[in-house]
Amino acid sequence: MRSTLKFLIALAVALLLMLAFRSLAFTIYAIDGPGLKPTFMPGDHVMVNRWSYGLRTGGGRLFNYGRLLRQPVRRGDIVALEDPADSTFSHIIICRCSALPGDTVLVGNQPTQVPGLETCADADYYWMRSLNPDNQHDSRSFGFVPEERILGRVVLIVYNKDASLPFWQGWQRNRWFLLP
Repeated sequence: MRSTLKFLIALAVALLLMLAFRSLAFTIYAIDGPGLKPTFMPGDHVMVNRWSYGLRTGGGRLFNYGRLLRQPVRRGDIVALEDPADSTFSHIIICRCSALPGDTVLVGNQPTQVPGLETCADADYYWMRSLNPDNQHDSRSFGFVPEERILGRVVLIVYNKDASLPFWQGWQRNRWFLLP
């Protein structure tokens, strides 16, 4: 009885540590479509460093947004973000940051400055571009992205697996542990 209780406690602690690590440090997201080719392929599972821009605190519907140990997003970073067009905060997209707060971008052939805290905006905003020029689901369709929607930086393609095939099939070993 005592050894079973110790095992259950160890299992519960391991599960809590895994959940904390996954929600606070690194998360893995699956690429489910061809819109990010050639950098990412359907079936790629990418690791996102949730600490790369500081630990997100609050946000969503309950608490005010903030970041502990805040670091700015850099131009050229490939980031995972909550889709600004999705009010449920459940759809994640991956884009490259192409303009920072204070930069000027062309929006409908009109030069427009990306808003930021230094330009008296309520938050820093970023201009995101799809990795595939044919994929229009980026700032061209949903506008500037507020910093609070950014989850973290994509740091690694962990593996590629065709989800439509059984577990023992569909693994592409040439897509394991690649830097984006």
